[in-house]
Amino acid sequence: MSHESAAHPTRRASMTRFVTRDHRYVFLGTSALALCGLWLANTPHPGMSFLAASYVVESILYYLLLAWVAVSLVALVNKLLRWRGDAYRASSPFCRPRALRAERYASYVIWLIVLLFAVDRVVMGGISLVSWAAAQTTNPTDFFGSMAYMLCNMWPTFVQGVANTVIIALVGTVVAFFLALALVFLRLQLPDRSDNDFVRLLKIVGAGFAKVYSQVVRGTPMMIQGLIIYYAGTGVLAGRGLSASQILVVWSPFVAALVTVSLNSTAYMMEVLRAGIGAVDAGQTEAARSLGLSQWQAMRRVVFPQGIKNAIPALSNELVINIKDSSVLMAIGVLELTFATRTIAGVYYKQMEVYVAAAVVYLILTLAASWLLGKFGRRFDVQGNQVVLGTSDTPAAMPAKGEAR
Repeated sequence: MSHESAAHPTRRASMTRFVTRDHRYVFLGTSALALCGLWLANTPHPGMSFLAASYVVESILYYLLLAWVAVSLVALVNKLLRWRGDAYRASSPFCRPRALRAERYASYVIWLIVLLFAVDRVVMGGISLVSWAAAQTTNPTDFFGSMAYMLCNMWPTFVQGVANTVIIALVGTVVAFFLALALVFLRLQLPDRSDNDFVRLLKIVGAGFAKVYSQVVRGTPMMIQGLIIYYAGTGVLAGRGLSASQILVVWSPFVAALVTVSLNSTAYMMEVLRAGIGAVDAGQTEAARSLGLSQWQAMRRVVFPQGIKNAIPALSNELVINIKDSSVLMAIGVLELTFATRTIAGVYYKQMEVYVAAAVVYLILTLAASWLLGKFGRRFDVQGNQVVLGTSDTPAAMPAKGEAR
């Protein structure tokens, strides 16, 4: 049975235990949730509210929440009066088995009621707001109405920016991984006693190139790299006699952005892989060599697989970083999320609303990527803190990618 398939029964068992177990702080946690539900119930009904049509049902739900808060206060006073020793657990009516079971079931009802109010006020309110904003002929003055109006009218630009951000981050990370594998192989090459002079020279030049590449790329900002790559490509094509329109077909800002992110991430991934390989016990290589494997065979069959597995958490984090750092590529005119946001803000002369929307989208993208990559890492049975990354010649503590930019 695979690690992933074995984890599903464990998660289901944990969820079952949570639902069927009596919790110690059921009043404290659920009363705070009930207060949120009371606050939602006191907010105005949105246009598409499904509770607005039934005042009686909403009133019953409201008073159930209020009753739970009142019972929670009584339970709190009861506990304060029996604070010392085991007096509370031994004599409180709230700690009897039947009472604990009833409290647990009642807490589930409170959760459902709060969920109903959240859907009615928040979800249906958002849908109502978007529908109202789309029907307006001028930009509303309120914050959320203006945000919905701008996004409804400029949604193709905004969606294209989100799509390009995801494509740049995904393609750049995948391409960088394979380039980093090649470079880290060059970086770790050492002259072997069985090598002839030409092979020794190739290994020395390859290791030197990988080291210089890493230092140069990690020592310069990605925005500057993007500008250099884009205008260098444009200059080369212009020198071949291509017109501006022909150059855009071959070398668009989007293509330059893919190249920039790929080359930039390669340097960081190379150091991550080098640190992961360095974490493999040296005895593994010695054992492989003693069995007659060459240096290349030992690296390919023994060291590399273990090193890549060690580096999976940090390699996965590169995708999350690229989602955010792709915003600097607006400097070369790439229609990614930040460029799209600035375009919309320039059309309506309103900045705060659309920038907040962009921040929410970035947060959603990074959270989704982190969750998916976490599942990917658990599939290989690796932990997020398994690798200590380095920037020097020996695997050591490696600063965050943003610090080197």
